[in-house]
Amino acid sequence: PAFRRFQRGYYLGYLPALAADWLQGPYLYKLYQHYRFLEGQIAILYVCGFASSVVFGLVSSSLVDRLGRKKSCVLFSLTYSICCLAKLSRDYLVLAVGRVLGGLSTALLFSAFEAWYIHEHVERYDFPTEWIAVTFSQTAFWNNVIAVGAGGTADFFAEWLGLGPVAPFMVSIPLLVLSGVFAVKNWDENYGKKRAFSKTCGDGLKCLLSDRRILLLGTIQALFESVIYIFIFLWTPVLDPHGAPLGIVFSSFMAASMLGSSLYRLAISKRYHLQPV
Repeated sequence: PAFRRFQRGYYLGYLPALAADWLQGPYLYKLYQHYRFLEGQIAILYVCGFASSVVFGLVSSSLVDRLGRKKSCVLFSLTYSICCLAKLSRDYLVLAVGRVLGGLSTALLFSAFEAWYIHEHVERYDFPTEWIAVTFSQTAFWNNVIAVGAGGTADFFAEWLGLGPVAPFMVSIPLLVLSGVFAVKNWDENYGKKRAFSKTCGDGLKCLLSDRRILLLGTIQALFESVIYIFIFLWTPVLDPHGAPLGIVFSSFMAASMLGSSLYRLAISKRYHLQPV
């Protein structure tokens, strides 16, 4: 029962943050198009976000450990809310700054929350370490469900209510505030080991170059991710001229992704024994 209560506390802080993130997926390109920007200008805005994720992703673990995991989760809520508010502006520079803040927020979203949970699980509550996988497996399931629902929700506010492509970004803000306030009121602070950033990067680079398998895996992952990012950029301008409901299409993508994850788990189960080699 104590573990279940702890889990619920984590979900109530983390799942609204994931929902806010997914809500912004379907109408980002459409919003920039609505503001009369050219495809090349929109591409630069996308690159600002992706480059920001790369840069802040390098330092996010060190930042989170030094600042504190709880404070980092609250910082995520703040920066992502500002990122959403920036979408109200038609000024190109403001939108670019918003994309940079979005990159920082993404880096925090996928580092601070999990780091906070693992420390609390192991250090403060001393639960069995194998239970961590249970929590993260359930989180992955609910993340998929939320992603599917986010597309329909975004479509409802943008199209059905006629509020336009900026509406899903505004709907994200209360969810971000909820996540931040819940963390402030219910979570305890914890910190990681303070390591020099140069040493952390040096160790990572040494590991990458010393093991051919890690280098190969990283290369394959990078190539696959590049295809995904090209797809993310292009699917809206390809489908939108045909009158496709962008939110519903997004939900379909997420449902297909969830189906793929389910098929993978089924394939490597004891019943089929299809192990990756």
